[in-house]
Amino acid sequence: MFKNVSYTFNWDSVWEYRQKFIDGFFMTIIISFFALILSFIIGLFFAYAQNSKLIILRFFSRFYIEIIRGTPLLVQILIFFYVFANNLGFENRYIVGTVILALFAGAYVSEIIRGAIESVDFEQYETALSLGMTNYQMYRYIIFPQAFRRMLPALTGQFASIIKDSSLLSIISISEFTMNAQEVNAYTYSTLESYIPLAVGYLLLTYPISYYTNKLEANIRK
Repeated sequence: MFKNVSYTFNWDSVWEYRQKFIDGFFMTIIISFFALILSFIIGLFFAYAQNSKLIILRFFSRFYIEIIRGTPLLVQILIFFYVFANNLGFENRYIVGTVILALFAGAYVSEIIRGAIESVDFEQYETALSLGMTNYQMYRYIIFPQAFRRMLPALTGQFASIIKDSSLLSIISISEFTMNAQEVNAYTYSTLESYIPLAVGYLLLTYPISYYTNKLEANIRK
């Protein structure tokens, strides 16, 4: 197909800017890593908040989840960065970008965790209570181990999406993988030569997550 469109690859010009790809690749890893951790913490909190006895907390959690899931990430990045972050005095765009990405993913992680916990049979709760377990012990030893196996595939997909969604942070001039590839393309006018390494780089980041998660699932089933 490349031959049919008569495209001549010019890798030499792109190779001169290889450091841009390397820097962007590692920046994406750093941003995604902290966003993954923070999104899971946010997800756990709001999964708990949705079943809280406090109606205000339940309302706030549903409001957050519906707003985040119902609006595009690109719009959220622009609003959070240029409106909220500027008014609150946060100038470090890398930290702000990581938090925005975590808040976006946290809404989905929250629903994944809530759905997995609610899928556990009610008899499991009754059995734990009849054994005199506290709520912490019940969730620690009975509910969460079962829910974790059910949420693992969905969490894997969500965590891989965080890595790919980080490419949208280029809209606020964060020098991550995608933005650096765009800059190389602007310098060299070599579009495919700039974006093919970009695709390969994201694949290198997301495939290990899926691979090791599948191994973890297999070990859990044993």
